[in-house]
Parts: sequence; structure tokens; C-alpha cells
Amino acid sequence: MRFRWLLPSFLGILGSLLLSLPVEAARLQFWRFDSTENRLVFTTDSGVQPRAQLISNPTRLVIDLPGTTLAGQTLNQSVGGAIREVRVGQFDAQTARIVIELTPGYTLDPSQVQVRGSSPTQWSVQLPPAQQTGTPPIATSPTPRDQPLPDQPLPDQPPTSNGNAGNGVTEAPVADAATQLEGVRVTGDGFFVRLRGDQPTLNLERSRDRRQITIDLANTALSAQPSDRDLAIDRYGVNRIQLTQVQTSPPVARVTLDVDPNSPNWQATVSNLGGIVVVPTGGVSARAIGERVPSAPPEAEVSSQPATIQAVELADNGTQLLIRADQPLTHSSGWDQATASYQITIPSARLADQVAGPQLGTGSPLLRVRLLQTDADTVAIQVQPAAGVRVGTINQPGNQLLALQLETASRPAPTPAPSQTVPVTPPPAATTPPTRPQVPNRRVVVVIDPGHGGPDPGAVGIGGLREKDVVLPISLQVASLLEQQGIQVVLTRQDDRDLDLAPRVQIAQRANANLFVSIHANAISMSRPDVNGLETYYYSNSGLALAQTIHRNMLQGTGMNDRGVRQARFYVLRNTSMPAVLLETGFVTGRDDAARLADPAFRARMAEAIARGILQYVQQNF
Repeated sequence: MRFRWLLPSFLGILGSLLLSLPVEAARLQFWRFDSTENRLVFTTDSGVQPRAQLISNPTRLVIDLPGTTLAGQTLNQSVGGAIREVRVGQFDAQTARIVIELTPGYTLDPSQVQVRGSSPTQWSVQLPPAQQTGTPPIATSPTPRDQPLPDQPLPDQPPTSNGNAGNGVTEAPVADAATQLEGVRVTGDGFFVRLRGDQPTLNLERSRDRRQITIDLANTALSAQPSDRDLAIDRYGVNRIQLTQVQTSPPVARVTLDVDPNSPNWQATVSNLGGIVVVPTGGVSARAIGERVPSAPPEAEVSSQPATIQAVELADNGTQLLIRADQPLTHSSGWDQATASYQITIPSARLADQVAGPQLGTGSPLLRVRLLQTDADTVAIQVQPAAGVRVGTINQPGNQLLALQLETASRPAPTPAPSQTVPVTPPPAATTPPTRPQVPNRRVVVVIDPGHGGPDPGAVGIGGLREKDVVLPISLQVASLLEQQGIQVVLTRQDDRDLDLAPRVQIAQRANANLFVSIHANAISMSRPDVNGLETYYYSNSGLALAQTIHRNMLQGTGMNDRGVRQARFYVLRNTSMPAVLLETGFVTGRDDAARLADPAFRARMAEAIARGILQYVQQNF
């Protein structure tokens, strides 16, 4: 049963202040949850008028900021105890949302929640002590989850009763299962299936009439009180989501999506953060599906023939990719996870017989441009940017012309947001780094793979320091240093986006790379801040010498604790055909390492050491 309360404090506290708040757009600049005070504080750059409600299954306090956008990226803050976590995201184009989720078994008295504004831009939300509901908490410490956006309130649903004949729900006792299915959340990219326990094997199928997608999870049981077994969604082309126990021994749980038959296919990927990410395939974003509004253009504007793509070329000193046609164009675009490329899809279009992509030489902003006729009337253009180049917006200067902006990244190491600040212990006194080895005068391709990204933050450590915020700036600097020495670098990702393991390997294989270097940051229990140091992993003997060379240079360049070179069966190491290594640049949970990894100057030293190790190996082996 879902319940909602408008907090009384909004009616009585600072009423005159709320009435005076402007309606112009604001930006959320800072937020932090203080677990010792049980208080959320946040600031905006102009006045806002918050709205709040308490929602059940799971219990969470949702605070909406109308007319507000995020100044930075979406963030989660794991808390622990009665408060499981705090999430901040862009609920829709005009509303930022803050969600305070409680641990199962706890709730709040909404009449005791106090929302105060010391000014129209500075707010605090004081929570009362959490109350136990009689259901014991499932966990006392939070597990980070792969959710880029806070959850969306859904319509009230009646409780599920026993004897659900015909819908596959099984109320019989379930044998011991390694995984518990806790619920489904709507995210900005699609859906997130919340799990507890081991990562399950899954099987996804779409029905012949294309109206239903089922995801079966092996050795998985529905939790005692899943957050709604039957959800009316009406979003992203999905009408309904059902959670059922289709088999009890061995246990199999099922997630069923009722979808529009004309909607694209979906894919499900097991996340290492306790769940399954469900997103559309083929470069189509879920957000675009949700925004799609069928409309018929005036009959006079409809052409009886598809447009012909006549040219795809670079212009304005490589800052734009232009797509020219002989008739008006429509398009959709987005990142294609399967190919790790930015895909522009043009319906009702065909490629001209002699059309070819731009000539890409040394120094080109693009590594690859592919022109595909995906079916009789659809053209797809896949673009893979070079290291240091970001794909910007796509504009339509004319009805027969598309212009994709290409931006050269300056690659500064990002400054941690206030909620991520970690006290920085000064690193050991820097010594003059050795001269970088000279590489042979031949083509050497190195793939640099920044771990995690997008909704997957990787490990989360002291002060909320996130692995993805550490490894991306290190990786970008490594790429820049290698390119300065004549190495051709392919980055599996250049920005904060989601990328599964298989596409990372595919990028390396397609690039015929000579070396593969995956960059990560380590973690252990937050109760073990004494664990610090470097670890380097390889799988096959071909990667051992590379691992030893880079590891030695990282130790020399940083002075960190040596935890050794080890063999491991990581997916990206087992499935690449070239020498491959995985670097753990320190522990975000370590007292010493976290302070260092939060420091941009130290990350630059780490990048220099990694690049020097790669160059040394290349010099000795090519």
C-alpha cells in the first residue's frame, strides 16, 4: 500500500518566505546529509519552493525542487543505520529531486519533519528519530546501487493476495535462494532491478507478438515484502512491470515488462552494485522513448521518396561532422553500448551509392565513422571520437543538414563536489620523474579502460569518494601522455557514461590493440582504513611482464604501499587477445590512499607513473 503526506511544516514554517519565492529557474549547487544531526542541507543559486512527500515500499522522503536543475552530476550518499542512502537527480527537465530512503523496517512521523529556509536559497530538512515498523531491518549498512536518478512516485497499487492464479505468482515456500529480488526502480536510463545477495544468471526473452519482455533470474526469490509486485509504469514505452516467483525449487524469479509492440528491444545487465540495469538496445535512450510523441506532419510536407544521404564530412577545422541529404531529415541519437560509439539514426533515408565517410588521418578528432544502411529505409551513422575529444550536441542548421559538434576536452582533473571532499594528507615529497622512454617508430595501439562510469560509481569510500571519479581523470591524463610520445590511444570511455564489460573488450579487439590497460581503484570494508596500497593484476603469461613493469613504475612514482602483482580471472583480462593488465591505484576506503586519490596533483603523478611504465614496456618489446 502506498501512502503520501504533504508535510505540515510546509504550511506553518516560513509561510511568508515561501510566498515570496521567485519562479525563475534555479540550480542546485550543494547538498549534504549529516548523519550525526539527522539533517539534510542544500543550497540553490536562486530561490526555490520545495515540495515533499513520504512514500512507502520502500519508505522514503521525496523532496522536489520545481524549476530547478542540477549544477553537477547525479550523486548518491550511502548513510547506514535507519537511513539507508540519499540520492539526488534530475526528476524531469524542470525538477530536481532529493530522496532520503530508509532502511526496510523503519519509517518517519511526517508531522515531525521540519523543513526550514534560512533564505530562499538555503534550506535544511531536519528528520525526527526513525521509528521501527515491527518488521526487522534487512540491513544496517547501505549497499550502493546502480541508479542515476531518484525513483519516481508511482500510482497506488492494491496489495498482492494469495492465490494469484494465472499470473505465475507462487506463494508456496521458496527453497533457500542465493539472491533476493527487492523491487524495481525507474531511472533516467530505464529501470533498475534491486537485488540482495549473489549476482544471478539471467535470461531475457521477448514474446513473438513483441508485447512482453521477460527476465528470468536463476536461484532468486522475491523478498518477503518486495516494493510492489505489479507496477503501472506508462513510461519509456513500458506499460506495466510485474514481479513473480515462477519456480520455487530451484527458485526462479521473473521480471515481466508489458511493452508497446513498436518499442525497441531491451537488454538486461547484471551490475556489481547489487542489481540489474535494464535499458534499451541499439543506441536508443529510454528518455527519448518516453518523450516520443506521435505526430503526423502535414500531407504537403511528406515526401514519397526517402532522403538520400549524399555526404558525411568534417568541417570547421574538425569541430563539426556534417551530414547532408537531398531532402528534409529527422533523426535520433545516443550512445550505443554494444559498439561504444555515438549513433545517429535517420529514418526514411538511404545512403547514396558513392557516399563515404570523412578521411581520418593523424590528428583527426574521430577514430572511426561508419555509415550503415540498417534496413531498407533507415541509415545509422556511428561515430567513435579520438582521445581527448567529446561528442557535443547535434544541431539541424537546415532541414537537409545535420551538424554534430566535436569538442576538444581540456582534461583537467575534476574537483570533488562538496559532498565528496576528503581531507588531503600531503603526499610524499615528489622527486624528479625519470625521463619517459622513447618508443619505436612504428604504430603501437594502447587501449586505456577507465573502470565503471555512469550509473555505476564503482567502489565508494571515505567521504563518499567514488572510484569512477578517481579513475577517469587518471585515464585521460595517461592517454594524453602516451599520445605525446606517438602512441595511438583508444579510450573505452572519455566521459561519465555506462559501459558494460563486453563492449570494453570489443573495443580493444576491433582496434587491433597491442596492449590493454584497465584502470581501477580498490576498496575494502570501511572498518579497515588501515588497508592501503597498489595491486596489479594479469591473467595470461603474456600480461605478466606488462603488469610487472607498470607496477614497478607506479611504486617508484608514488611511494605507495606495495601489495604485489597478482593473477586473476577478471573478464577484461580473460577475453582480450593482447597483453592485458588491471591496475588498482589505491583504496578509496584507505585512510592514506583516499586522501591521495582525492588530490588532483597526486592523480597526475599516478598517471605519469602509469604512462612511464607503458612506454618502458613498449620500448622493450616493440
